[in-house]
Amino acid sequence: MLSLRYIALLICLSSLCIAQKKQPIDYVNPFIGTSNSRWMLFPGATAPNGMVKLSPDNQGDVWQGGYEYSVGSIHGFTHLHGWTMAGLLTMPTNGDLALKPGTPDEPFKGANAGFHSRFRHDQEKATPGYYSVYLLDSHIKAELTATERTGVQRYTLPADSTNRIMIQLSMPSEYGLDLKDAAIIKVSDTEIEGYAKSSAAGFNDYTLYFVMQFSKPFTGFQGYANQRQIKGEKEIKGSKDLGAYVTYPTNKTEQVILRTGLSFVSVAQARLNLATELKRFSWDFDKLVKHNHDVWNNILKTIIVEGDSETDKVKFYTNFYRCFSAKMTMSDVNGKYVDACEQVQQLPPYRKAMIGGDAFWNTFWNLNLLWTLTSPETVQDLVGTQLEMYEKTGWLSKGPTGIEYSGIMEGSHEMALITSAYLKGIMKKDADVAYAAMKKNVEVEPTPVCGGQPGNPQISAYAKYGYVPVEKGATSKTLDYAYDDWCVAQMANHLHKTNDYTFFLKRSDNWKNVFDPVSKYVVPKKEDGRFIDNFDLFSVEHFVEGNSWEYSFYVPHAVPGLVKFVDKSRFTNRLETGFKKSEKQKFTAPALDRTWGQSAEYYINHGNEVNMQAAYLFNYTDKPYLTQYYTRKILNTFYDASPYTGWGGDEDEGQMGAWFVMSSLGLFEMNGGTSPDLRIDLSSPIFNSVKITLDPTFYKGKLFEIKTYNNSAKNIYIQSARLNGRLLKGNDISFKDVVAGGKLELYMGPDHH
Repeated sequence: MLSLRYIALLICLSSLCIAQKKQPIDYVNPFIGTSNSRWMLFPGATAPNGMVKLSPDNQGDVWQGGYEYSVGSIHGFTHLHGWTMAGLLTMPTNGDLALKPGTPDEPFKGANAGFHSRFRHDQEKATPGYYSVYLLDSHIKAELTATERTGVQRYTLPADSTNRIMIQLSMPSEYGLDLKDAAIIKVSDTEIEGYAKSSAAGFNDYTLYFVMQFSKPFTGFQGYANQRQIKGEKEIKGSKDLGAYVTYPTNKTEQVILRTGLSFVSVAQARLNLATELKRFSWDFDKLVKHNHDVWNNILKTIIVEGDSETDKVKFYTNFYRCFSAKMTMSDVNGKYVDACEQVQQLPPYRKAMIGGDAFWNTFWNLNLLWTLTSPETVQDLVGTQLEMYEKTGWLSKGPTGIEYSGIMEGSHEMALITSAYLKGIMKKDADVAYAAMKKNVEVEPTPVCGGQPGNPQISAYAKYGYVPVEKGATSKTLDYAYDDWCVAQMANHLHKTNDYTFFLKRSDNWKNVFDPVSKYVVPKKEDGRFIDNFDLFSVEHFVEGNSWEYSFYVPHAVPGLVKFVDKSRFTNRLETGFKKSEKQKFTAPALDRTWGQSAEYYINHGNEVNMQAAYLFNYTDKPYLTQYYTRKILNTFYDASPYTGWGGDEDEGQMGAWFVMSSLGLFEMNGGTSPDLRIDLSSPIFNSVKITLDPTFYKGKLFEIKTYNNSAKNIYIQSARLNGRLLKGNDISFKDVVAGGKLELYMGPDHH
């Protein structure tokens, strides 16, 4: 019989195991929101801000293409999932030869089949830096991992004489891919290389170069195009549906590892990226997965949260993960990259990486704060990318996907990130270069550059009239351009350029010029100074992805001035009414997402960027408790922990994720960290304890803690607040307070004051 002491020891050890805390990465669920999501929101493997985003796909050339959780098949694993950018699909398979990916409604076997396969979600796994799935039709287990510029796959093949790995250079994607020229070359029976020259979205031309190495020799190499095999023992070329496959006949279960290096510069650079980044891992797949686990966990553990809800932790760390999974490194390990004019450039030693992605459209509210708090080096890289583009091709870029000038969205809000980075001390070099670039954006009428659109179109009309006339463009441009003026003014002030500061600060008041003085709503205005007749408050005509009601609250740099202009009582009543009417829709308005010319009575649309600041506007009224009430409501109802409804709108590249992260801590930057006081608005945290570890390279503080007392689902209102023991009188603190280190204590209760 076991002794009582031994039994007690076993119980004790078992309790310790149960009590072991999860790491932040263990809460991340990359499947959240992958149903009805964007191309850039995927369950597959990537490094933070990685070039390679290796992930399964199962849809055609459709909006929000890529991986759809509710579709029960996979047609391949694509290496690029950047905004407007796709490339290099691979897929292990066997059985009947198929030379097309196949769609979910096509057969999985037979003459008309694709090489896609069905799968089950209980045989699928994803965590940051790792993905695996068992392919039912081919009986193959596929596992994916990645470094910044390489993708590594491990296939467990069954005993089957027809095993093969498909490699295709055109594939379905969100924006479609126009393959101009491509080649796949057999280097040896363990290596192939090639390139794909592609065009996407009307502005983004790029060539993806790759080197693909196999852990075991393949027995055959065959090219195909347009679903027909083509001749060529070692090299195949084409421009449509070009692909190849290599064969691995087996008489027992075997594993094959596939390592792929990518570059936008050359095949030689792709080989360099592969050799450099995989040198320490060789063919050890599991070692790389462990490395990725540690890399991601080191980012996520910069913020440690404690609370009563495990679901809230899942939402928190998954949203946190999304803030670093979509942006895309475009430069190679030695700093070479291709600029907007398709010329090869070399980064200077003090710039580490070129990072591209979707527009900085209103990311200033949340991503700026999250990045500057948790990863100042990322901010340096993003700002450095902008300055490099200005120096090499003449302009900053509001949406630098592919290091191009997309012209997407309104205003040039990369300037908010630049201004914030300098005011926060993250950037210390090239301030004069940054200012010259920013000033150009608000003074010079842009013309196309190498097929793209830089700058602020109609900036000359804006300067002439003090607004953008309806004949010249969207009325909402005026509001975005006024905010840009503010950012330039703050940068001028930072550099002691007094005249410029005075001029652009005054011009940042131009938002008033599109407000009807009677109704106090934004109304489209003609060149002759008259507002248009019969204006529909809820029409999205003349506004970008929003309506007049929403945009009438969109003056991020001058909220106190806006409140005074509208009248505090009227402002508060309008805002409160809008929130009450939006609660049934969980604060989202899908009809206003991307539809021009439509009218629908939607108020708060947290599903898009235009008024994601709305709940925090109550902090500037006599009802700050409503900020606490509605931020909690949005956190609990708009955001979900399921694959189907993670977000009720367009997550883009971390903006919605960052809103959840920062708001769940009770923090928000109304003007994007661009004012000298670096104000951070406060709200009601959902966690009992928050610990933010600060980077000692940038900040003198070591740790900033947020502690809530009596916090619960009912006790959502801040009764009093203390910063380092000092009683706070307002609803805000400064970024300077946070990075100096210390403690914010919030005493919660069920009633508001």
